[in-house]
Amino acid sequence: MRRFTTAAVIALLLLSVSAFPQATRKKRVAIMSFDYGTVHSSVAAIFGSDQDVGKGISDLLIQKLVNDGDYSVIERAQLDKIMAEQNFSNSDRADPNSAAKIGRLLGVDAIITGSITQFGRDDQHTNVGGGGYGGITGRYGIGGVGTHSAKAVVGITARLVDVNTAEILAACTGTGTSKRSGVSLLGAGGSGWNGGGGSLDMGSSNFGETILGEAVHQAVDSLGAQLDAKAGALPTNKVVVSGVVADVSGNSIIINVGSRQGIKVGDQLDVEHPTRTVKDPTTGKVLRTVSDHLGSATVTEVDEGSATLNFNGSGKPAVGDTVKSPQ
Repeated sequence: MRRFTTAAVIALLLLSVSAFPQATRKKRVAIMSFDYGTVHSSVAAIFGSDQDVGKGISDLLIQKLVNDGDYSVIERAQLDKIMAEQNFSNSDRADPNSAAKIGRLLGVDAIITGSITQFGRDDQHTNVGGGGYGGITGRYGIGGVGTHSAKAVVGITARLVDVNTAEILAACTGTGTSKRSGVSLLGAGGSGWNGGGGSLDMGSSNFGETILGEAVHQAVDSLGAQLDAKAGALPTNKVVVSGVVADVSGNSIIINVGSRQGIKVGDQLDVEHPTRTVKDPTTGKVLRTVSDHLGSATVTEVDEGSATLNFNGSGKPAVGDTVKSPQ
């Protein structure tokens, strides 16, 4: 009886496992720094100097999407490297064609571009008698009763771009507002906020606790949730790779195909050594090539026309050996 029960339990476990669909590969995306040209003057007025809030927004969105787990997000260091090599300018941030090219070089499925459409304040101040309230970092008037209500408003838009066609697959909008009485836009209790020297860190708790920071996080969270909902709708294309080893250095090999053929960092390919060619005896046409399997290799770097792989196998690859997608 015990033996039957054990067998039955195992059968039920196997049945339950087979009932779940196989895990699919997360869609790989890269996130460009958002364009903030529309709100540039507002940003300079708020912080007293130009701050790249577009980069700050994109960094927060990267963190959001990584934590949510619906996408595999490329590291910013890889994105910055490709952009520098391609002389990618800030004016290209919102151009789908330019972004798609960068995406192809990175080997991602899609690239996210965006713009900041609102970034600022909508303050109201009522004063009865005495002096008034004096601007962004002003102080309350003397000799009267005043109330100050600060409202931060942030609006951002994002586009999910197909790297092969530059088609916009989805367009999303995120908004955030925060309002407090008796505070300034970047501080509390009617005082100003001092972010210190250097560039603005929008991911810091110091900024996040301000009403502008709260509005920014609301907008990013809203945008991230909408992008998460689009992850399953991205097209899945099975890429079949066929190339040749062009260089060998230890366990590192370089092949003659790259992102134009759909190769991505992390892909695994089979490496084979051709041993003989079978031809049609009547026409001389090559029917097939017989090869020995040497091992597998993992893509570590990729550009448009080539890729670098780390080889792992019992054989030793050589220039002219073939690489292809696993069967």
